[in-house]
Amino acid sequence: MPLATTRRAGLVDQVIEQLRTAVTQGEWPIGERIPTETELVEQLGVGRNTVREAVRALAHTGLLEVRQGDGTYVRATSEVSSAIRRLCGSELREVLQVRRTLEVEGARLAAVERTEEEVAELRALLARREVDLREGRWEDFARTDAEFHCAVVRAGHNRLLTELYRGLTEVITASVAATSSITPGANHVPEIGHEGLADAIAEGDPDRAAAEACGFLDELLERVERA
Repeated sequence: MPLATTRRAGLVDQVIEQLRTAVTQGEWPIGERIPTETELVEQLGVGRNTVREAVRALAHTGLLEVRQGDGTYVRATSEVSSAIRRLCGSELREVLQVRRTLEVEGARLAAVERTEEEVAELRALLARREVDLREGRWEDFARTDAEFHCAVVRAGHNRLLTELYRGLTEVITASVAATSSITPGANHVPEIGHEGLADAIAEGDPDRAAAEACGFLDELLERVERA
């Protein structure tokens, strides 16, 4: 997404919104350094003070991180995600509890509202998840698993629930990786499949879909408690 020259009125707010959009739409991925202050000034057509104020505001919300002498980096995909990261920290149990609250209702809605295209997407993500698992690509496995759960929630077509869940992307991926590491054996990923959940959604069975979502998260919570 190319940045556009801003209007003179409300410059800081306009710059904040453009930078936020670049982050949330993936133009600047998490962990990547954003363009320098000089580059932003040239692209946006505003003064340095305006750029600095906008960056400072987004750093305050946790979206960006300013590293003195190094540059400014993307820290989270949304302010919601950043707030959750600060709130939960390493409290894996709390993250899983929040996931259960959102994912059970998300699965129930998905079983009622999903399209055939969305069912196909779920199947494709499960197939990719299986390949990542079989080939030992643990980081890819965590990301694909998180993508699957996001796709389930999106299939419910509740925009507010989807936005809330999207804000959890980083901690969901982290929770998948964390629950993988607490099982016995080096680099052993939990053999918790999601085929039953995908089947329930495809068959339009909301009660079964909710039970499937609740079941695997309860199992993960039990593993965390035992670890």
